[in-house]
Amino acid sequence: MQAKWVSGRKVRYAVVGGGWISQAAFMPGVAQTGNSEMTAIVTGDPEKGKALADLYGLTAFTYDRYKEALASDLFDAVYLALPNGMHQDYAVPALEAGCHVLLEKPMAVSVAECEAINAAARASGAKLMIAYRLHFEPGTLDAIARIRAGEIGEPRMFTATFGQKVSAANHRAKQGYWAGPVPDMGTYPINAARNLFGEEPVEVSAIGSRRPDSPFPFDGTVAVTLRFPSGRLAQFTVSYETEGVDAYRVTGTEGDLHLQPAFLFGKGLGGTLTRGSTTESLAYPSVDQFGGQTRYFSDCILNDRVPEPDGEEGLCDIRILEAVERALATGQTQSLPPHDRSRRPDPSQRMELPEVEPPEMVNAARPDE
Repeated sequence: MQAKWVSGRKVRYAVVGGGWISQAAFMPGVAQTGNSEMTAIVTGDPEKGKALADLYGLTAFTYDRYKEALASDLFDAVYLALPNGMHQDYAVPALEAGCHVLLEKPMAVSVAECEAINAAARASGAKLMIAYRLHFEPGTLDAIARIRAGEIGEPRMFTATFGQKVSAANHRAKQGYWAGPVPDMGTYPINAARNLFGEEPVEVSAIGSRRPDSPFPFDGTVAVTLRFPSGRLAQFTVSYETEGVDAYRVTGTEGDLHLQPAFLFGKGLGGTLTRGSTTESLAYPSVDQFGGQTRYFSDCILNDRVPEPDGEEGLCDIRILEAVERALATGQTQSLPPHDRSRRPDPSQRMELPEVEPPEMVNAARPDE
């Protein structure tokens, strides 16, 4: 089936997965995009589906009715926010049905799955965008622009820390590596380092820590090092076992750029740029990152443009996440074949929709609950 042609001024979305990220971040922001609206919800919880349908005026479907939903012509696109291991099973049928797909990151749980999703998009012509919300966030784009402009000289090293407390009752705590801190949180520093440096890594090493009393069936804290063709190094540590922290620093031959906060939503990013004895404070507006990325994707659909954070961008991160998994299992540094990413985030993608207040959750819990 060919991609759906959207005849109206707004792209109609079905939300697939009614968890915390959908309810707290995506759904409240759609109304202010100006070019998007929600018309359906797909969830495994009928009670939740009915409550969200009543709240937003949607048609509710359960997962076993997904094929029926895709054939209903009630929506043009899906926002897919399911556990990582379910991405391929729901993205591919949507693309095959001609539905455009805004897919939460990480894109999938293997390079092979990414390739299958990308193949389905190519075959139908439906738009596929991976939900890298920071590709539209003012602070992230400003950092990329400053480094491209040479404000810190030649960038040589990147370091990041990203930690949170995840409850043993959360679904992330009950699965293996692909629900753990590296795919869940490590995707952010990986994506940041790749796009700040403007190149793809060729070596990956990692070491993990699993406490004897840990409730997780995986390493709760992991440190990763990436080596790039230029000799640049990126190091990051992610954890499900610490107080909240999200920060990165990229240091060059003539300066140092530090962002903290750097990865989360719900507050403006900020930091410093230091050159010699001069330090400049950096502060950015708190924006609706989810509304901004939805507005961008809908604009791509309405005007037949290829989104920047496409399936190739998702695959670039997944091949690194796979290498981290191998490095943790073997204790050996993993080599990656050279790869040239065809596109990078552009300052023109900046979106500044105002923050929205999340509604009360319906049968959904934050990661720390």
